[in-house]
Amino acid sequence: MPIPEDVTGEEIDKDVRQELQSLPKTLADDVAKNLVMVARLLDEDPEGAYGYSRVALRLASRVAAVREAAGFASYASQKYGEALAEFRAAKRMTGNIDLWPVMADCERGLGRPEKALDMAGAPEVHKLDKAGQVEMRLVAAGARRDMGQLDAAIVTLQSSELASNSVQPWTARLRYAYADALLAAGREGEAREWFAKAVEADRDGSTDASDRLAELDGVEFVDALGEDEDEGGEASVEEKD
Repeated sequence: MPIPEDVTGEEIDKDVRQELQSLPKTLADDVAKNLVMVARLLDEDPEGAYGYSRVALRLASRVAAVREAAGFASYASQKYGEALAEFRAAKRMTGNIDLWPVMADCERGLGRPEKALDMAGAPEVHKLDKAGQVEMRLVAAGARRDMGQLDAAIVTLQSSELASNSVQPWTARLRYAYADALLAAGREGEAREWFAKAVEADRDGSTDASDRLAELDGVEFVDALGEDEDEGGEASVEEKD
């Protein structure tokens, strides 16, 4: 696959670069460039990222960072079986349990929420850092919802991290998941409160909490161009009755 001229391979994390030092220099450079492309395309073009990850995997399948990148590219492309296999390989190579939550979410993607819940109760969870434990809680709540256990999903998300007023990288997503679970359970008033709290914490727009809150408040965005398609028109906001 083509590599843009502005990609040098030097853009990758220094720890990954160090892993690649076990390879001949030319090969290491090629792998690094493909990993840069995986990272660059992962969010906006998952299939493109997947393609570059397969190239990197073909070149250096014994490098843990390559297996992990291939796992995330497969995960983003909803190829959960492949993703799980790559994450397991990376975990075997490094002994690192940081991938445990996303591995559990792959089990959800494969239609095995019970397995995801088993993983949520495994000893590995206690070895995760705080961010990893919150992520595991989100996955477990999602598994409960997969099984139609809405009340259990709500209880799963109730935690000291949810109750805390301090804003951490995971706060917005945790509050959003809680609000969404409340709404699914018909607790609209509480859901509105927590969507508002998610908006407060969502400093980088990682969720659509503001849109969900607007929906609950009866606000909808209308394209002012409408049927006459006037040029220069702007979007307007209307309140529902």
